[in-house]
Amino acid sequence: MLLDAGGDYDGLTFTEEDLAGQDGSEARFLDCTFVGVVLDGADLRHARFVDSEWSGVRASELDLSSTAWQDGEWRDCRLGAVQAYGSRWTRLHLVGGKIDYLNLRDATLEEVRLSGVVVDELDLARVRAKRLVLEDCRVRRLDVTGASLTDADLRGVRDLQHLDGVAGLAGSTITSEQLVELAPALAEHLGLRVR
Repeated sequence: MLLDAGGDYDGLTFTEEDLAGQDGSEARFLDCTFVGVVLDGADLRHARFVDSEWSGVRASELDLSSTAWQDGEWRDCRLGAVQAYGSRWTRLHLVGGKIDYLNLRDATLEEVRLSGVVVDELDLARVRAKRLVLEDCRVRRLDVTGASLTDADLRGVRDLQHLDGVAGLAGSTITSEQLVELAPALAEHLGLRVR
């Protein structure tokens, strides 16, 4: 099947299809399922996904900038560089899988949950998020510069090696162990000298 820019897709299942490099920008997907689909280099800018699921989707590069997601799930996807800046995610659940770089700069997130996902770099700079939850997720690098987090639960973040924009963590819940790990970044942010 070929994707069409601005196309309407309702109740379709895409199984093991190669949609690499296709233009699905501004398309609307309602109650669609993507299983084992290859989306390498696909252009899905400004697309809208409602009640749709991705399972085992693969892509080394994917443009999801300014997309809208409502009531959906990504399960066991293997993605490289995902450009999702300026997007709006509402009640989206990511389960398992691995993402090398997830760029959510300037995105709006509401009731978004990541469960058991490995994200090498998670860019939440200037994101506006309500009830963002990360549980049992490995995140090597996190950027929350200028972020506005409300009722965010980051207690499930593991293996964090680098944090940018520590002030952007305001409004988050973390564990006491994470607080100890973040102490140097917090001290630097506050201008404290520890001797």
